[in-house]
Amino acid sequence: MKFMKLALVAAAASVAMGGAAMAEELKLSYNAGIASNYIFRGISNTNTNGQVFGGVDATYGIGYAGVWASNVDFGTPNPDTEIDLYAGVRPTVGPASLDFGVIYYGYDKDKNGAPGSFSYFEVKAAGSIPAGPATVGAALYYSPEFPGKGGEALYYELNGSIPLEEKLTLSGAVGRQDVDAENYFGGQTTSYVTWNAGVTAAINDHISADFRYSDTNKSDYGKIYHATVTASLKVAF
Repeated sequence: MKFMKLALVAAAASVAMGGAAMAEELKLSYNAGIASNYIFRGISNTNTNGQVFGGVDATYGIGYAGVWASNVDFGTPNPDTEIDLYAGVRPTVGPASLDFGVIYYGYDKDKNGAPGSFSYFEVKAAGSIPAGPATVGAALYYSPEFPGKGGEALYYELNGSIPLEEKLTLSGAVGRQDVDAENYFGGQTTSYVTWNAGVTAAINDHISADFRYSDTNKSDYGKIYHATVTASLKVAF
């Protein structure tokens, strides 16, 4: 895990410095939406209830930064709101589109990194390439300290998408979440496999709908790990 952390940080830093001179006009975009569930890596972050979310993104050349917020429910009195901050670069190398960044997952009324807290950050390295009409990709996310003093964590994923017609896209992913510590979630290891598949429909240039099946191999952990179908509606402008 420590080697992976150093590799991801070094890659992000080298690409950021190499692309510093490619800055262009600052552009802002906004998004908001609703969903029947908030599924994150196969797990419900709203205790299988509905979600309302929204965010703002800024791009400047290959650089980007943004903020995103959503309601959450972890079965505890607090937190009830998630606010994420993220930044990175998206260079292209030949046919490959790359993404190196850092994400901070913040939660209201949290305990500031103490045992039992939820807030944490990850380093991200991802890439995708075209494969005929489809796109295939992979991503790695590393955290030096998972929520609740959970120890080092690594999430890795293979994903892909293919257009079915002009405004309809089929996509899916298979990933695995590994956490070093085994005392997270009351003595249970959080290492598990998750997968999803769904269809996104572009209603117009600004509104899209998504219908997605997701599941994990840890349904015995409770209902938040169970198979589910989530419907969402998103507005972006």
